[in-house]
Amino acid sequence: MQQAKFSVKETQTLFLNNFKAYGFKDKSSMVRTAIDQLKNKLELENLRKSAELYSEIYSENDNLKELTETAITGWPE
Repeated sequence: MQQAKFSVKETQTLFLNNFKAYGFKDKSSMVRTAIDQLKNKLELENLRKSAELYSEIYSENDNLKELTETAITGWPE
């Protein structure tokens, strides 16, 4: 595993020092979990924004709607 050096605020240090109270084996595992959760949250937000953009484009484009209807013709309900 790679190591990284970074700075945190005093309140963050106090929080990290309580890693056992939150069920972590050490501070590093707590930080890794937090980073993973932030990464997942940001990726989900990007996916949501992308879906909204596609929805907006679709709702404003009659040719795209017609193409979609043509493509699904004959598919089971």
